[in-house]
Amino acid sequence: MTALADAAPGDALEPRTATITRADLVRYAGASGDLNPIHWNERVATEVGLPGVIAHGMFTMALAARYVADLAGDPTAVVAFSTRFTRPVVVPDDDTGAAVELGGKVTDVADDGTRTVSVTATHEGKGVLGKAVATVRLA
Repeated sequence: MTALADAAPGDALEPRTATITRADLVRYAGASGDLNPIHWNERVATEVGLPGVIAHGMFTMALAARYVADLAGDPTAVVAFSTRFTRPVVVPDDDTGAAVELGGKVTDVADDGTRTVSVTATHEGKGVLGKAVATVRLA
């Protein structure tokens, strides 16, 4: 795997795993103001047809953006991030939580050194973010 600062188009980045627990969802709900009970109440989630409590899509997106920022070594290096939410991350009510596998590939390096990174995020082998792209400007 290649360090982001040295990456060229086509280079894969070091994969990482992020874990989401119910406690994470409660903290995120409080911080974001998104108190929808599908993110913390099993009964409500299943009543609306979900397989269980699901992570906030924006929380999953934030994990992917943080993954890229960590690889860049600077949280301000990610200057743009876009994605589509393709599948929910079901978070069990246990101490283990849900694992989200993150990966990336550099797709472009501009003349000024700005990198475009295609990011993957999967849960239980299925993509949870689609067309996830980060623009990274390294110092």
